[in-house]
Amino acid sequence: MSKQSPNSALRQFLWLGGIAFIVPLVYIFLLTTFVAGGAIGSVSEEASTDAAVAERLSPVGSFKLAAVATNKAPRTGEEMYKSACTACHENGTAGAPKKGDTAAWAPRIAQGFDTLLKNALNGKNAMPAKGGVTDASEYEVARAVVYLTSFAGGKFKEPAAPAAAAAPAK
Repeated sequence: MSKQSPNSALRQFLWLGGIAFIVPLVYIFLLTTFVAGGAIGSVSEEASTDAAVAERLSPVGSFKLAAVATNKAPRTGEEMYKSACTACHENGTAGAPKKGDTAAWAPRIAQGFDTLLKNALNGKNAMPAKGGVTDASEYEVARAVVYLTSFAGGKFKEPAAPAAAAAPAK
């Protein structure tokens, strides 16, 4: 066996170190060239037009919320009241006028049905829109307003059912 000189061992070490450094760099360069299609850092005139940029920046997908057709009949004023309104109007939570409290309801009833309905649909003070029943129709909310105010002297007429609500599909 021959003994290696310290210079040749150092030379061999540097060769292997250099190769270990250069091979991954070449691999990364070739990979990026392949992925970029050979056009690293260059942009064609066609790709830089406003329309091309807008297309690249546009959303990948979209969705549209649509009303779901149901075969159920519209809820009555009492059903709406029991499902949402009782939480606050039974005990006056967050300043809500209590069911049957004529004194608290009188100034509100004096504003008229349209104002009460608008407030019920859009929410007022601590009351959320539609009393928090997000899937309620305007007709259902109107029925709840008539129902609730009737206990405090309101004499509002039950709203006419919309054509779609009048006869549920079978």
